[in-house]
Amino acid sequence: MAKIELTNMVMVQNPETKEVLVQRRIQYWCGISFPGGHVDNGESFYDSAAREVKEETGLTVKSLKFCGCVHWHNTENNDKYIVFFYKTDEYSGELLEATEEGEVFFTDLESLKNMKLSPNFDKYLSLFLSDEHFEIFCNWNEKMKENCNGEPNWNFEYR
Repeated sequence: MAKIELTNMVMVQNPETKEVLVQRRIQYWCGISFPGGHVDNGESFYDSAAREVKEETGLTVKSLKFCGCVHWHNTENNDKYIVFFYKTDEYSGELLEATEEGEVFFTDLESLKNMKLSPNFDKYLSLFLSDEHFEIFCNWNEKMKENCNGEPNWNFEYR
């Protein structure tokens, strides 16, 4: 039977400086990404996104705006991994320096492009930063070979 894993990711942007909150992940998908995590049973996608930001950064977010999703489909067993994307510039609280997930800090978008990003995070950015796309779909499986640059041979379809 196919499994469905539901997760979220949130871009928190400072309304004055336009800097975005990032996390230098040290567990799973190591590298720079926006905070996020799993949707718990009985929890809405929106509430799970707000909870994950609080747990991973110390900040309380509100007025989250849905800005798209990525849908990973495993061609071998039909498992699905879906990430719901939100963004906001409304937050309060005191930013933690780090959690067990890694260091959290604000950075400008230009600097972000030059950081070691978590896998596929560069593909996700267009959903956060523009209204051009709202969904990314990707078929994958464990047998897919890496290309000569060491990257997985996945085909991302933007909708």
